[in-house]
Amino acid sequence: MNRIVIALGGNALGKDPHEQLKLLESVAKIIVSLVKQGNQIVLTHGNGPQVGQILLAMDYSANGEVKTPDMPFAECGSMSQGYIGYQLQQCLQDELERQKIKKDCATLITQVLVDPNDSAFQNPSKPIGMFYSKEEADKIISEKGYTFVEDAGRGYRRVVPSPKPIDIIEKNVIKQLVENDTIVIACGGGGIPVIKTDKIELLEGVAAVIDKDRSAALLAKEIGADMLLILTAVDKVCLNYNTDSEQQLDELTVSEANKYIESGHFAKGSMLPKIEACIDFVRGDKSKKAIIGSLEKASEAITGNSGTVIKEG
Repeated sequence: MNRIVIALGGNALGKDPHEQLKLLESVAKIIVSLVKQGNQIVLTHGNGPQVGQILLAMDYSANGEVKTPDMPFAECGSMSQGYIGYQLQQCLQDELERQKIKKDCATLITQVLVDPNDSAFQNPSKPIGMFYSKEEADKIISEKGYTFVEDAGRGYRRVVPSPKPIDIIEKNVIKQLVENDTIVIACGGGGIPVIKTDKIELLEGVAAVIDKDRSAALLAKEIGADMLLILTAVDKVCLNYNTDSEQQLDELTVSEANKYIESGHFAKGSMLPKIEACIDFVRGDKSKKAIIGSLEKASEAITGNSGTVIKEG
């Protein structure tokens, strides 16, 4: 039996609730096939489009005629965890029922600790929410102190930091559920970013976005997973991606991966954080394995017939 943390890419979630539910029905079949092989599964997922939609709706309502209260970004993240987790959990439960498998499934709203002194807080870079004119953005900056950037000629958008995760607050609960043979959905969207206040270390949500693959790698380490499986839109990691000299990689050692990173082979917005998350998980432990592969070939990736394996040399 392997304990596997699986990070689902955004391509598995679709653009709206109806498309997402349809796509997750297919995801559930793949995950349940891994369960049937005797694996313990913990699922994480992205939430970029979903939390963006929630924030847009909240902004529109707060700034429109209704004048509902402003909704903090951390709370919007928790809403996305609940909504995506609900649909994923339901699809898994339905597929388990179809296949007559007796197993529980639970979604856990998950907080992830970040360092308030992380340099990312001095350089917000992750666009979120709706587009504004310069006048509207300047007004919000003066009222709320948000940071805005001009986004590809389409207007001004708020940007938030993307700090590194340093601890999973609910890690013990997640581990207990896994040890009780429950399929767990946790750390949705990278987790809700929280900091500890100075004096008595109370938790406090912050407006930030944590990379989901980094959180998945940290979670995998914290719960003693054997394997980290990052599922994305490609079958394997490639050098010279999408060029005439493209080369698919079956396996990478940590040292090889670092050399390719230094050579600039992996794009910052796509493959680089996945590679770095895998390195974080396997570094210093030859018993651990990380795999990057496609959702459709998840089973093949686990058995070594697809995907790119990253391990300590």
